[in-house]
Amino acid sequence: MQVVLKQSQAEEPYSFTFVNDQGQSVVKSENYKAKKSALGGIESVKKNCTNDDRYEMKESKNGKFFFNIKASNGQVVGTSALFASATERGKAIEELKSSAPGAAVTEQSS
Repeated sequence: MQVVLKQSQAEEPYSFTFVNDQGQSVVKSENYKAKKSALGGIESVKKNCTNDDRYEMKESKNGKFFFNIKASNGQVVGTSALFASATERGKAIEELKSSAPGAAVTEQSS
């Protein structure tokens, strides 16, 4: 797993995505104004992803499954991709728990 830190031309240009070894997005962030804040978000996901209490299980209006990962203060720091089943969502969480804490960060600009 790796973390892709992206910078765009938007008003809040920084965001990150945790990407698995198959190139699939597992968790995406909100947009941040400052790179330092985005890096803090990455560290928060890495720190909190091993704690089951930090996951909020959700279902979208179209019946797909996803999760939010929260920081210790309750703020959402990442939202998962959509999954066809709760089982697939669970597998993504297990992958995040095992691989995200040591994931390397790469930077991209668009």
